[in-house]
Amino acid sequence: MGGAEGPGHPNGHASGAVVAEKLDELRRQLGKADGDPLRIVGVGAGAWGSVFCALLQDAYGHLRDRAQVRIWRRPGRAVDRATAEHLFEVINAREDVLRRLIRRCAYLKYVEARLGDRTLYADEILRDGFCLNMIDTPLCPLKVVTNLQEAVWDADIVVNGLPSTDTREVFGEIGRYWKERITAPIIISLAKGIEASLDPLPRIITPTQMISNATGVPLENILYLGGPNIASEIYNKEYANARICGADKWRKPLAKFLRQPHFIVWDNSDLITHEVMGGLKNVYAIGAGMVAALTNESATSKSVYFALCTSEMIYITHLLEEEPEKLAGPLLADTYVTLLKGRNAWYGQKLAKGELTLEMGDSIKGKGTIQGVSAVDAFYELLSQDSLSVMHPEANRSVAPVEMCPILKALHRILIKRDRPADSILQAIRDETMYDPRERIEMAQGHSLYRPSLLGQPKGDVKA
Repeated sequence: MGGAEGPGHPNGHASGAVVAEKLDELRRQLGKADGDPLRIVGVGAGAWGSVFCALLQDAYGHLRDRAQVRIWRRPGRAVDRATAEHLFEVINAREDVLRRLIRRCAYLKYVEARLGDRTLYADEILRDGFCLNMIDTPLCPLKVVTNLQEAVWDADIVVNGLPSTDTREVFGEIGRYWKERITAPIIISLAKGIEASLDPLPRIITPTQMISNATGVPLENILYLGGPNIASEIYNKEYANARICGADKWRKPLAKFLRQPHFIVWDNSDLITHEVMGGLKNVYAIGAGMVAALTNESATSKSVYFALCTSEMIYITHLLEEEPEKLAGPLLADTYVTLLKGRNAWYGQKLAKGELTLEMGDSIKGKGTIQGVSAVDAFYELLSQDSLSVMHPEANRSVAPVEMCPILKALHRILIKRDRPADSILQAIRDETMYDPRERIEMAQGHSLYRPSLLGQPKGDVKA
């Protein structure tokens, strides 16, 4: 099952007795009988999904009779020669990894792949602790399953590590396997992204809602976990925090179960809004990467962009949330780390430098899916609806909310309509006729912008 060879082995920072008690407490709450292990299954093996499962394997995997951690990924994804060569360098640079592979009789295949005599596959290297999207950060070995039905049919906890764009399809298939289940599993979604639904009213659909609709699992059993963190740094024990959001029944027990000395997990009841904020920051991270590349990392230009994009995000949160102020801290923290080191900002930089093109799509080798692209489209479509119209402060007339978001409009033209080059993002932040971003914030605070229907709930409803 991969053993407890990773850096998070419980004998390091937390005593084995404390770890075992946390596991037993959750097992009791789930009604698990002695001899029946708690079955935790990750669905999707991107960077964060793989790290999340590796953290649980490191913490609980040695308690084999009480916990079983597995991860599903699609089979057949070949590792190209350049990646195999780099992977070989990573292996040889880490004595602990090198010794582990030799001990497991797994080293020779990496030599053969380095020489071009063998093709490696993503599921194969994940078993040895290498995530294709994060080759530079070796994980602990993982139990990998490539048959989705085998992976999930008896799972107690399912971790959604898929991009939001794949969530509906895969969980639709999972739903067919769960038709005969008597008890609903718990699902923890890590996905940051949204879809737009325009009929009968404009509203946002989040990954947890997609999962509930696709599987029939009640929303009280589906939680979202997110926070300002970078997957590789968390596995390397950089101190981090996150929030698990959802119904009272499971969020507090799961927060306790997931908490580690270097990974603090808080809990919050506001599931849908936190999910949406996780998608929103990805939109503006792409633009930040573009601005950084186009201005040669100008601190002044980046600060101008940050002031403008945060004012747009604050404006949008006032449309989505009756008390948006409580979201300011988590949203800004998540945005900040994404601008510093996230894949969406990286993607914006590469586009602006011409090292990537839009024709390559939004699934990038070594990075995975760039979720901000679909989020740009979804937020633009939603906020373009006349039924959500707001009063323009200068024109003194009703306009669609997107008219108050020039950066979002520019990103949509660059990424979705593709009728403007990447450098047009600079025009959006250098418009001489633009008003002070503070005025956008004051307008949002001074007017009743809240549109509860955007989150699919009538005014006054308690959030799931």
